[in-house]
Amino acid sequence: MNAGGTQTLESKNIILAVGSEVSPLPSCPVDNAGKKIVDSTGALDLDKVPSKLAVIGGGVIGLEMGSVWRRLGSEVTVIEFLDSITPSIDKEISGQFLKILKKQGMKFKLSTKVTSSRITETGTVKLTLEPSAGGAAEEFEVDVVLVSTGRRPFTKNIGLEDLGIETDRIGRIKVDKHFQTVVPSIFAIGDAIDGPMLAHKAEEEGIACVENLAGKVGHVNYDTIPGVVYTHPEVATVGQTEEQLKEAKVAYNKGIFPFSGNSRARTNGDFDGMIKVLADKETDKILGLHIIGPAAGEMIAEGVLAMEYGASSEDIARTCHAHPTLSEGLKEACMATYDKPIHI
Repeated sequence: MNAGGTQTLESKNIILAVGSEVSPLPSCPVDNAGKKIVDSTGALDLDKVPSKLAVIGGGVIGLEMGSVWRRLGSEVTVIEFLDSITPSIDKEISGQFLKILKKQGMKFKLSTKVTSSRITETGTVKLTLEPSAGGAAEEFEVDVVLVSTGRRPFTKNIGLEDLGIETDRIGRIKVDKHFQTVVPSIFAIGDAIDGPMLAHKAEEEGIACVENLAGKVGHVNYDTIPGVVYTHPEVATVGQTEEQLKEAKVAYNKGIFPFSGNSRARTNGDFDGMIKVLADKETDKILGLHIIGPAAGEMIAEGVLAMEYGASSEDIARTCHAHPTLSEGLKEACMATYDKPIHI
């Protein structure tokens, strides 16, 4: 390393795994040091429970952080521009999720945008809110604001332009199916490229990319990458939503089983939620699995494995599951999918 603090390395190939950063909200600039308007990192560094917390953004991170502070005693209000929370999740699951969070005491202002913010002399934060479709403004005063309006690739000012590496309008690096950029020796994976910003997705891409470089055949099945919302109850999904199947005009069967009908969940006193299975109407191949309930993040793995190997709902329904377990609920939902439920 030279006196200027820089180091030059030579390599045959380079993999860019630069990650992502918080997307700024111009009407509500973050100042983590001030601990009044914070992002998800700053929210973990608060030294006391805010009496009133506003969460701007009803996506995964905002709901996870808001749920934590609600359980610690804060009065939490989620402000979301759209008319629903977690817009990428199956709407039936998202709707039940909203009901459960409301039951837990979280408040929601949907179809609402934040047009300005200011810190008052007493140390509170005043937000100016307006309906997303336009209308009269209102002021909303809280102790702390958590800005959680998404993330963007960390690709600005890292020298990509000097190499001729292209990015799209939100900064994602353009790569081919082998993760290769326009520069043959430079590759990119993870949050820096298209797809969900998930650690396990990046891990799979990293392995596949290195396998390709080693002359092997690396592959990532993007249809079987699970997503989990780490609230309580958890929400876990994999595959297509009911809305996506309808839009694609795919004929499907649907099976649902509520955790209220699961003996393990009832014994634990934790039975909010349900399991939803979507399968092709003709072949019965599982196309999507959506869970809201206890241990959803663990249970989704069985569905991911089933979908990875092209299983049908009947395959899971005819597989013996231990009793009493939460995973029996997936068996029951699959039985309902191909219209042979035994507990209804």
